[in-house]
Amino acid sequence: LDSNLKLSCSIDLSTLSKSPYTQIPLYTIDTMGISTEVPQTVEWAGKRVPIYPMETVDFGRVLSQEPAELEILLRCCQEQGFFYLDLNGLDGSRFLDDQQKTLDLMHRYFESPIEAKNELGLITAHLGYEPVGSRTGGLPNTRDGYEMFKVSRDEIQRKDPKFPKILQNDTDKAILKNAISGSNIVTKAVLSGLSSAMGLVGAARYENAHRNDRPSTSTLAMMHYVPADPVKDKEIGHQKHTDISSLTLLFAEEWGLQIRPPGSKEFGFVAPKKGCAIINVGDSLRFASGHTMMSCIHRVVPFNPEEHRYSIAYFLRAENETMFTDSEGRYVTAGQWHDEKFFLFKATPDIQALAPPSMLYGGMTADEEWTPYAQPVAKAHASEVPVEGPKQAPVVKEALVKAH
Repeated sequence: LDSNLKLSCSIDLSTLSKSPYTQIPLYTIDTMGISTEVPQTVEWAGKRVPIYPMETVDFGRVLSQEPAELEILLRCCQEQGFFYLDLNGLDGSRFLDDQQKTLDLMHRYFESPIEAKNELGLITAHLGYEPVGSRTGGLPNTRDGYEMFKVSRDEIQRKDPKFPKILQNDTDKAILKNAISGSNIVTKAVLSGLSSAMGLVGAARYENAHRNDRPSTSTLAMMHYVPADPVKDKEIGHQKHTDISSLTLLFAEEWGLQIRPPGSKEFGFVAPKKGCAIINVGDSLRFASGHTMMSCIHRVVPFNPEEHRYSIAYFLRAENETMFTDSEGRYVTAGQWHDEKFFLFKATPDIQALAPPSMLYGGMTADEEWTPYAQPVAKAHASEVPVEGPKQAPVVKEALVKAH
């Protein structure tokens, strides 16, 4: 070890008696007055698990298309698939305000009687209410531990969007519209930055497959995770998966998100960071980039068994008719990929087991290995590109046929 480096470990042991969820830095290297904390662990479900670090990208600099920041942005998407997006500056502060107003709305909505919340049920895959236990859970042999209300970008643009009566007032409608439009602006600014960093021009730029006036499944999802004990309860968190979306914008003030970064076999927590959202690369952008960008397998688990957890996720998804080569090597539309994967999310574990793992994990294997395809093909639309041969059969439907 260089004599100029000081290795130190300073832990207040009194903190250990306060909570089993105490975060403990393993060690700190102090070099010439600059301290850098390196891998931390946290006690969870009777064992110590990692707290994974993530890079932070400045939204204002991305919006200005500063070359150095775009280089960081691209590296995050190609190497990890996750990063913090700092919204504390002038350009991002209004989106933080939108988040807080949406969070207040969520508390009022989820505290309402089930009859009021579920008045319209789940209208489509991207619009309506899902009760706790609707999907496979975050740990083996469990169902999910959250209830969810979703509003699609297409729906919010209608003259009379479908909402339950408890949200049919001008104030709540404005909150939801601002949350969706703001999230749409943020994610498309990031997408534009990635296009520039990749040297894409004209129709080849990613944002041209995400136009507001073309049908898509882009959705705002508001989730309430109920208190649960990961050791004994049977409704736990959110199953491990990669996202369907091109980009996911996530706000969550409580702990619970776990990721398994590329090259790692162990799930670890991501710490919430004040004033920051978390951006996640989804399947569609990974496919659009010719499989050069990374999706990261993630899940949600109860961190503190007594805590309610609230998260706001905006899924920016490609237009339904956008074509790309998926993780099975099929040339399919974004709409078909969404429908197949959403069905799999709702399926029982035995049905999920019949589908290729690439469906839930976007081509990322258990060891986070992936097979890149040579040609990035996601810039064109189905109406513009001839598709040779018969229509590709949906993988999930094939699994269902085998199941019966």
